[in-house]
Amino acid sequence: MKLKTAIATAVATSVLATAPLVVFAYGTYGASTSAAPAAKADIVGTAVAAGQFNTLAKALTAAGLIDTLKGPGPFTVFAPTDEAFAKIPADKLNALLADKAALTQVLTYHVVGGKVMAADVKTGAVKTVQGQPLNVVASPSGVTVNNARVIKTDIAATNGVIHVIDTVVLPN
Repeated sequence: MKLKTAIATAVATSVLATAPLVVFAYGTYGASTSAAPAAKADIVGTAVAAGQFNTLAKALTAAGLIDTLKGPGPFTVFAPTDEAFAKIPADKLNALLADKAALTQVLTYHVVGGKVMAADVKTGAVKTVQGQPLNVVASPSGVTVNNARVIKTDIAATNGVIHVIDTVVLPN
């Protein structure tokens, strides 16, 4: 079982470090042409500075993904807030935080290679770094990612962008 955990972590880390493009059902997107405020920090630093992603930061640390998300990217991260993590019963969240392989699978399911700004989002399946697709629905009432609502978009980072979601999304 340790070999399986090591392989899953190595694959997730290598994909995170080398995934330059995002493929949506309606096209392929690399770096966005949409204007965004100038970024001052990487994905991790931006998330920590926001003050609403403490559980996410703790989970990234437990999974050993901090250095990867501080890397060159670019990344698009659908970041669950502390309130999103609070929807998970405490015993299940603690079990997830203690299981590095499962935690890595969940966290990399929130990451897409490439920098996709809100204006570039289209309805369709989006392949995550974890490997399984997220179902993105863009409508006049907003954007959802699986069962999570995107509640804030286009938080610029030096190595990508963060879109805030209200629910932790889980792979199958």
